[in-house]
Amino acid sequence: MRILNAEQIKQVDLYTIQHKPITSINLMEQAATACTQWLTAHFPPHPTLCFNLVCGHGNNGGDGLAIARQLQQLGFKIRVFLLAAEHYSADCRINLQRLQDLAIPVVHLAESQDLNRLQYCQGIVIDALFGSGLNRTLQGFAAELVNCLNRLHLPMISIDLPSGLFCQDNQHNDPQAIIRADYTLCLQIPKLALLLPENQIYSGETVILPIGLLSDAIARQATELFYTTADDIARIYRPRKPFSHKGNFGHALIIAGSYGKIGAAVLASQACLRAGAGLVSVESPKCGYSILQTSVPEAMVLVNHGETVLSGCSSHYPDYSAIGIGPGIGQDQLTQYYLQQLLHQVEKPMVLDADALNLLSQDINLQKLIPRNSILTPHPKEWQRWIGEWQNDNEKLQLTRTFAQQNGLYVVLKGAYTAVCCPDGTIHFNSSGNPGMASGGSGDVLTGVITALLAQGYTPQQSAVFGVYLHGRAGDLAAQALSQEGLIASDLIAYLPLAFRSD
Repeated sequence: MRILNAEQIKQVDLYTIQHKPITSINLMEQAATACTQWLTAHFPPHPTLCFNLVCGHGNNGGDGLAIARQLQQLGFKIRVFLLAAEHYSADCRINLQRLQDLAIPVVHLAESQDLNRLQYCQGIVIDALFGSGLNRTLQGFAAELVNCLNRLHLPMISIDLPSGLFCQDNQHNDPQAIIRADYTLCLQIPKLALLLPENQIYSGETVILPIGLLSDAIARQATELFYTTADDIARIYRPRKPFSHKGNFGHALIIAGSYGKIGAAVLASQACLRAGAGLVSVESPKCGYSILQTSVPEAMVLVNHGETVLSGCSSHYPDYSAIGIGPGIGQDQLTQYYLQQLLHQVEKPMVLDADALNLLSQDINLQKLIPRNSILTPHPKEWQRWIGEWQNDNEKLQLTRTFAQQNGLYVVLKGAYTAVCCPDGTIHFNSSGNPGMASGGSGDVLTGVITALLAQGYTPQQSAVFGVYLHGRAGDLAAQALSQEGLIASDLIAYLPLAFRSD
C-alpha cells in the first residue's frame, strides 16, 4: 500500500471522480459512511451517548457534517459545531444544507466567547476541522478552538488526520495547535505523520478505512514510502510444492548466546525453525551446549571454542544459506575478533542484530566488511550508536535512508510500524504488531524469522519486509489469545505457524 502526500491524495480523489465515475459529493458520502460504520460498531447506542461533531469549512468538515447526518438518521444523539468562515468548500456547503433541510441544529463558532458552548459537551468528540490538505500551522481562533477541545478531556476521534497535524513533516509545527485524538480514522491512504512515534500523542490508534478510491489511481502516484499489509505479503509468500524436501528450504546458521544469555540463542533458533528454514544450526559458546541440545532438539548445535563467549572461527561459514548473528553474544574483545574473522569469510547477505551491531558500531573498518544487502535490525539506542542523535523521527528516517543507500544495506528500525529502509531508497512501514511485543527476547525472535526467510531464498528485501510482518502478525495472534500484558517472546514463536496460515 502506498503512502502519499497531500497533493497526491488530491490527485487520487480527482482521478477516482473522473474514472469511476462518481461525483465528488458521493465520494464524500462513501467516506462518511465508512467512518459512521466504524463509529457505530465501536460505540453501540446508549441513552447517555452523544457524538459532538466539530467541523471545519473544507472537505474534512464536509465529511464531519455527513457523518453527523448519518448518525442522526441511525438514532444517535448528536451535536454539530461548525467553524465559521467566509467561504466553504462546495461539498461542505451541500452537506450543511442537507443538515438544515433535516432541521438539525448547527452551532457556529466564530469568536472566543462561542467556545463556552463546548464546555457542556459530554460523550465523544469527532474532530473534522482540518484534514490532509492543511499546509500551515494553526493560529488565531482555529488554534484556540483546538486547545479548547483538548482541554475537554473527552474521548476524541479525528477524521483522516488530527486537526493541525501536517500530512508528513511536522518538525516546524506547533505542538500546542494540534488535536490529541484517541483514534484517527484514516481515509484509505496512509499518511506518513500517522506512522511516526513522535506523533502518537496526537493520532492515538490509527484505523485505515477503505472509502472506494480507485487502486489504479493510487498506483499511478510515485512514492518511496509504503505500508505493508496482508495483501502485500500475499504477493511475496511462496507456497510449498508437493515434492519439496528440507534441502529446498535452506540451511540457516544462528550465531548467538554467551554465559547467562543462552536464552537468546534458544529463542532465535526456535524462531528460525518455526519460520520455515529446512535445516538450522546454532553456534554458541561451550556453556550453551546442553541447554541448546535440550531446548531445541530440531537444531544442530555447533560448540564454539570459547567457554563463555564466542572465540575463534571455523572455515565453513560460506556453506550456509543464511547467517544470523548477534542475540546475546555480548561485547567481549574475543567476540569482536570472532566477528571480524566471520566477516572476512562471508560474502552472502547476513542478518546482524543486538551485540553484533554494538560491536560493529565501535569500528568503522569492521562495518566496511559487512556483505552488501545484509539486514541490520537495531532498536533505537543501538542505531543511535551508528548514525548519532536525531532531532525528530523524520530526521531519523532520512538519516537511515541515506545510510542504507550509501552502504547497500537494509535497516530494520524496530518499533511501532517498524520501518524497513532499503538500498533503493524505499521505506516500508509495517502494519502488524502491538505494544505487548515490547518485551525482552522479541528482537531475538525477529532475527530468527528473517534469517529463516533469507535461507529459503527470499530476497533480502522480501525477507526483511515479510519477516517483520510475520513477526508482528504472530504477536497480534498471541495477544488476542493471551493479552498484550502477558505476552512474552516465546509466545511469538508458538504463534508463527498460525501467522503464516492466517493471511
